[in-house]
Amino acid sequence: MVRRNSFRLPGHPVSVGLARRRVRDHLAAWGHDPRDRTLEHAVLLVSELATNAVRHGSSARAGFEVAVTALADGSCLVEVSDGSRSEPRPGRAAEDEETGRGLHLVEHLATAWGV
Repeated sequence: MVRRNSFRLPGHPVSVGLARRRVRDHLAAWGHDPRDRTLEHAVLLVSELATNAVRHGSSARAGFEVAVTALADGSCLVEVSDGSRSEPRPGRAAEDEETGRGLHLVEHLATAWGV
């Protein structure tokens, strides 16, 4: 069975936490254990991608969309989109910087998932 849920949020920092909670709640309602690594990774991916959409997306008014699809084999597909026409690019972060690592983390998790 395939289950999918999508929702739009405003391009505001508060929306990142809301996106995490909604994805976690949907996956848990679909039978994923809240301590399951797949669920934890999906929530982390949503957090990083939603943060990028808020910080670098087209506009706060347009917001961003989150979609999560649970597949029959237990895996899931996570999508975050905004209205921006520019392609996300990984940043370069110094050791003492707090930002600039999100897309590297997304790439690492996607590779670990075989995507």
